[in-house]
Amino acid sequence: MSLLISTWIKFFFLFAPFFVLSMFLALTQGETTAVRKKIANKAIISAAVIALVLLFFGGSLFEILGISLDSFRIGSGILLFLSAISLVRDGTRNHASDMPDEEREDISVVPLAVPTIIGPATIGTILVYGAEITGWNLFFGVMGLLLALLSLGVILYMGSYIEKVLGKTGLNILSKITGLILAAMAAQIFMMGIMGFFSPIM
Repeated sequence: MSLLISTWIKFFFLFAPFFVLSMFLALTQGETTAVRKKIANKAIISAAVIALVLLFFGGSLFEILGISLDSFRIGSGILLFLSAISLVRDGTRNHASDMPDEEREDISVVPLAVPTIIGPATIGTILVYGAEITGWNLFFGVMGLLLALLSLGVILYMGSYIEKVLGKTGLNILSKITGLILAAMAAQIFMMGIMGFFSPIM
């Protein structure tokens, strides 16, 4: 149960929910509540499918590419840290800073599911977790991931209300706090990779 809760919390902050909410509100500006809920549903389902594929096939991908888990920890830790810096600095992730100029027919998959919810740093982190978690722990890992996405879906559902209560300034502050938590997670992943990489030498 403790693994379920810890995985849920880690994935929740990994998805940077308040930044996702800011993007969601910007992309669906002028839409009705019903349309917003429909877009949120499709975005969360798409993100869940992508995340589960990464979680289950992360280990196989490492074997095919000949990449060690510790090397990937180092790389994904650096990438996640850069994403966290972007959130802390200006409230936006570096991979989603450029908003599309043209009107998209379906924004729920692109850019909401990818790259806003599932971006490069998120992909790397999910692959690492997928390679680390085995046995029954994998079940709790999957449940934690799905609970995190469900929590994100609830936030998107309440987007209009949260926007009225917090305002843009409040959302920006929450995004920066999320960035600080992501930075701590990135440092832990990076240091685990460094220790594992050099342990055979030492």
